[in-house]
Amino acid sequence: MGPDDPPGTAVGMTVIGLTGGIASGKSTVARMLAARGAEIIDADLLARQAVEPGRAAFEAVVATFGEQMVAADGQLDRERLGALVFADPERRRQLEALIHPFVRRESERRQAEIARQRPEALIFLDVPLLFESGMDRGLAEIVVVYVPRQIQLARLMARDGLSDAAARARLDAQMDLAEKRRRATRVIDNSGSRAETRRQVERLYRELAGRDSDSG
Repeated sequence: MGPDDPPGTAVGMTVIGLTGGIASGKSTVARMLAARGAEIIDADLLARQAVEPGRAAFEAVVATFGEQMVAADGQLDRERLGALVFADPERRRQLEALIHPFVRRESERRQAEIARQRPEALIFLDVPLLFESGMDRGLAEIVVVYVPRQIQLARLMARDGLSDAAARARLDAQMDLAEKRRRATRVIDNSGSRAETRRQVERLYRELAGRDSDSG
């Protein structure tokens, strides 16, 4: 895969986008897919690796946002940085511009590695900002994990101990889940029970794995 190629263009690979919104249950769905044998490329994990001390993105973040973003242990102070960028869309775009190129390169490297080792595997790109970052381009399918906004809000407040205003600010910082649902080729509705979600995931995996076998 070349540096300018969109994800999912390597010969023989089936690469599927997996996205959702904060507190929508995307990570739960990713774990269910992994349990079925899917390969998951976690953009959040790649983003965390990008800003480890000594990495170029870490230095760039500190240079852009200031030394106060470094915690006492030398790591990036994610809580302080998060509070800043969620409150300021322009600062959030600055941060994304520093981190997204690293995530994209590492994603492509990992796809190529999986293609060599498990060419039959279904690869899911688990990317919260799939549409916003342009990483949806060229993918075989796009799966959105959806919940209605009120459920998303309640789960976020309960999970992170946020006030209503703080939780709404975080939701407003992302593309609306209803819009992501419109752009998806497939939807997992995670507003019901864990068992209901698992049944949808298992059906999705069977269908995608079957389609891949038919095309091969």
